[in-house]
Amino acid sequence: MSSPLFEKRAKGPWLGLNTNFPDPSFMKAADNRWYAFGTNGNGKRVQVAVSDDFKTWTLLDIDALPTLSTWETENDHWAPDVVMRDDGKYVMYYSGEAKSNLRHHCVGTAIADNPTGPYVPSNTPLSCRLDQGGSIDPSGFKDKDGTRYVVFKVDGNSIGHGGDCNNGLEPLVSTPILLQKVGADGITPIGDAIQILDRNTADGDGPLVEAPNLIIRGDVYFLFYSTHCFTDPAYDVRYATAESITGPYTKNNVPMINAQNTGLLSPGED
Repeated sequence: MSSPLFEKRAKGPWLGLNTNFPDPSFMKAADNRWYAFGTNGNGKRVQVAVSDDFKTWTLLDIDALPTLSTWETENDHWAPDVVMRDDGKYVMYYSGEAKSNLRHHCVGTAIADNPTGPYVPSNTPLSCRLDQGGSIDPSGFKDKDGTRYVVFKVDGNSIGHGGDCNNGLEPLVSTPILLQKVGADGITPIGDAIQILDRNTADGDGPLVEAPNLIIRGDVYFLFYSTHCFTDPAYDVRYATAESITGPYTKNNVPMINAQNTGLLSPGED
């Protein structure tokens, strides 16, 4: 099954924040304001911006993750994503560099009373899979029945054999997207993670798929992801659809966001 997500009626991208703010995620908090969270930069591990209308954004002088867990280093806190729990607390998912295997990452979790933090990290990461390259790019999702999940990428290309994003030379390695069910607290895993997507050259994918994000519209699950390499002008955003959250997911192989339809260079990540 492949389904069109929407009619493209927007006039195109606009500049919301003129600063280095990579891998942004967005959420609307209990105060009815929008918050964006970005990869480390501007002297912060996790950057935060706020908006009242989703158009004009203000970068806050706040590090949302001021303290670290014992498993992670000071470096490379990537792709944070925040969800609000039913009890009103906020859970942050992020990628942190593992002390036990430098340059490879685990998915960490942290909890705060307010959307801007301070977020207090959990003692144990949600996923590491360091022997497979690590775990990165987490994103939280709450299904219609209230069940919570986290999707993330296994960073296989970090142990690839060179070339584009370290996975352009044979033998190519897998960079699967996994789905992990979690408890109502948003941090306790329930069962094992399952694979719901992977790179496939025949589908037009580049050396990886990454940056997964799930939504549901009606009874259809939409899994957004990026493919190609962030250093490649072809880096783009695509999506796949399924009738069940666990899949099977069918890719819509026409890019949803790319350089041609936005005028932006390498507009991947979502």
